[in-house]
Amino acid sequence: MKVVVGMSGGVDSSVAAMLLKKQGFDVEGVSLLMFETRIARKEKNPRSCCSLESVKDAARTAQAIGIPHRVADARDIFIEKVIEPFALAYSKGHTPNPCILCNRHVKFPVLLDAAIKGGADLIATGHYARLKATPEGPVLSRAADPKKDQSYVLYAQDKEALKRLALPLGGLKKEDVRRIAREAGLPVFDRPESQEICFIEGRDYPAMVRELCPAALAGGPILDETGKRIGTHDGICRYTIGQRKGLGGHRDSHDPKPLYVYRIDAAENAVYAGDRQKAFAREITVGELSWLMDGWDGILKKGNRGEKGFRFFGAGVKVRSMMRPAPASVHVSVFSGTARVVFDSPQWAAAPGQSAVFYDGDAVIGGGIILEKKEEEGGKTAGA
Repeated sequence: MKVVVGMSGGVDSSVAAMLLKKQGFDVEGVSLLMFETRIARKEKNPRSCCSLESVKDAARTAQAIGIPHRVADARDIFIEKVIEPFALAYSKGHTPNPCILCNRHVKFPVLLDAAIKGGADLIATGHYARLKATPEGPVLSRAADPKKDQSYVLYAQDKEALKRLALPLGGLKKEDVRRIAREAGLPVFDRPESQEICFIEGRDYPAMVRELCPAALAGGPILDETGKRIGTHDGICRYTIGQRKGLGGHRDSHDPKPLYVYRIDAAENAVYAGDRQKAFAREITVGELSWLMDGWDGILKKGNRGEKGFRFFGAGVKVRSMMRPAPASVHVSVFSGTARVVFDSPQWAAAPGQSAVFYDGDAVIGGGIILEKKEEEGGKTAGA
């Protein structure tokens, strides 16, 4: 059986390819070329997962494993589906997650296309998540290692792609993967983690936003809970919900009281800051819903009948990748295709633009993009 493995040049995808070969699969490595500014400027950064340098690392690893390797040019679609929406989201006062956009619109579709054209049966990646076979089809579940679980960034995948997906690392811990790579003599066994946004140089994402949406860098007011101006910001794209750092130097007074961003209003070009409690949310609204388990029809049929036009079900909900799922009720609108998530207890920094992912135990039900948050203590709704 043939499998196409997405090889980023990092240790995870390299070990995934090697393990599949040892299991007897006919393995082909495919690397996606999506961004190359660092190399064009002669700035090698081993943490980037989509540069020319990473592609070269993947090719060297494939040779060491003894598998064929090729490159798929995904630069145009990466700009259209990831970089441009990334900048646009910041111009709306949102905080996007480019990894989710990339997985959904670039990485998995390109790998699936490569598999179909190459006569492969499966695709595989080095993500830390598990797939469990059920009579209804594969169910995406959290990884065995909660510190590395990446099911959150995979919730928006097409269900048909899941049927052809293998995730060899789902039952392993990171230290196991490093050990396997080191013992096998893979050239990338000690490569650093990819922690920054791959297409941003020096963490300067405002520079990228400035090129596409310069209005997001326009100065404007910082307002307190009463609407009083207490300072001046230098662009809404520099702020996110829950942020404290960066506010002090922009405040008009030297009041030592710590303030946290709790709302960003793009229409007013305003950043609202208040005490820490304001950055918590008991309720959020979620749109652009994707369903992996039971499907949309199943949710509507099986969900309990709540208020008119809604079905609701209980779930664990994550609004950030590395948090534990928090107990909540998810109220799905039959008419609008949105969901209202009500947490059992307020959750920290649910930022519009990020994703809310719904879990049934370890299994991913689905999720969507956070459109707005309702602040704790009866605060004004924040979002689009």
